[in-house]
Amino acid sequence: MTNDSRTRFTRDSARDWDDLVTEEQPNTGEMDLEERQALKRVAGLSTELQDVTEVEYRQLRLERVVLVGVWTTGTAVDADNSLLELRLLAETAGSEVLEGIIQRRQKPDTATYIGSGKVLELRDLVESTGADTVICDGELTPGQLRQLEEIVKVKVIDRTALILDIFAQHAQSREGKAQVELAQLQYLLPRLRGWGGNLSRQVGGRAAGGVGIGGRGPGETKIELDRRRIRERMAKLRRQIAEMSTSRETKRAHRSGREVPSVAIAGYTNAGKSSLLNRITGAGVLVDDSLFATLDPTVRKSRTPEGRVFTVADTVGFVRHLPHQLVEAFRSTLEEVADADLILHVVDGSHPDPEGQLRAVREVFADIEGASDVPEIVVINKADMSEQDVIDRISLRERNSIVVSARTGAGIEELMELIEQQLPSLDHEVLMLVPYGRGDLISRAHKEGEVISLDHTGEGTVLHARVLPSLLHDLERVAKPVERV
Repeated sequence: MTNDSRTRFTRDSARDWDDLVTEEQPNTGEMDLEERQALKRVAGLSTELQDVTEVEYRQLRLERVVLVGVWTTGTAVDADNSLLELRLLAETAGSEVLEGIIQRRQKPDTATYIGSGKVLELRDLVESTGADTVICDGELTPGQLRQLEEIVKVKVIDRTALILDIFAQHAQSREGKAQVELAQLQYLLPRLRGWGGNLSRQVGGRAAGGVGIGGRGPGETKIELDRRRIRERMAKLRRQIAEMSTSRETKRAHRSGREVPSVAIAGYTNAGKSSLLNRITGAGVLVDDSLFATLDPTVRKSRTPEGRVFTVADTVGFVRHLPHQLVEAFRSTLEEVADADLILHVVDGSHPDPEGQLRAVREVFADIEGASDVPEIVVINKADMSEQDVIDRISLRERNSIVVSARTGAGIEELMELIEQQLPSLDHEVLMLVPYGRGDLISRAHKEGEVISLDHTGEGTVLHARVLPSLLHDLERVAKPVERV
């Protein structure tokens, strides 16, 4: 394909993305789902600004959009998949995608992202379709953003701003909202622009202390004032997030103290992580066929087929080119992955590029200290919708993998057995006579260990089990060893 070549897609494209996603079970997280659907944006009810340079100071408004991508590396299929994913992101944010274009270039244009000639074509496309927003499939510099807006005369945002807007819509908890706001302010700070007389709102003179003639200066400009306020707000948010993360760290330390093994479910957004959590634990958390449905981590308890207790944590989904501001802001949440004993890395087997999903998630793992060292099971989900050759290809590449369908339940029993095999081993096998007054120790053996047999005698209960070191220590204090027959 030449540099001037371009690929378009419309809502009626034969490769409609809607055919590539799955219908989740409607009976999980129904209240959360109803609430989210009740808050969908309504097109046509926003106020249009005449001066597009003011857009940094108002909430993002996404209604009728045109997508723009630059194809620099990879195949044409990779470029199409990237723009199709951008389309799903835009629709998740509440917009209507009118059309999308891809330009083949060695690298994005430093001034206008797609080059001066293509910008004029984009302007004509925006006018002909009646679009009010242009979304670029990459992160724009402040200069590129300004140049594009001056030429196309409508709102221009990039992929990072779009993802941040989706996170802002979906955040529910106090910590999640604070994390998203921090990421938004980190993104906004270098992109602040002033306009008109606002550049010198404050001046010197008598109001500044009576310096008098020759001592007057522009004082603190409006843009400097905004930057200072943003930095102060960011510092406050960081303190709040640090305080709120203490509670989760305390709970995590309590689970670790009891030596209950932990499993973290991680993976690409919309790969079916929450559905898998519901299937394993019966948690009933929100399941929505949209990107980034889960932002707040959920921890639930489950049992292996042999009865061993472990915790399962659902985490935020990842995406290609996940904004570094979000990785930084959600670092305390992502620590659930690094502190886990086992990671269930969920991948959508029906996705056009599942290998790309795996690579994108592992790139984020590399940014989280210790996450790359945790044992990993690749869970190929949505098997009921996947092509067999795709499943075979992933299974061949990922040796420690299993094929499941969280929607139908296929493969879940095999997954639970695999989890049991790869959880930290129970090193201590005991055969002890436990007094009847210490039934709590028998209960802990059921919850935290693996009970092989129980024999009730006149003196107490003979417990034969495999246990963790903490329970072994407590047993040795009150129980008597029994000789094997």
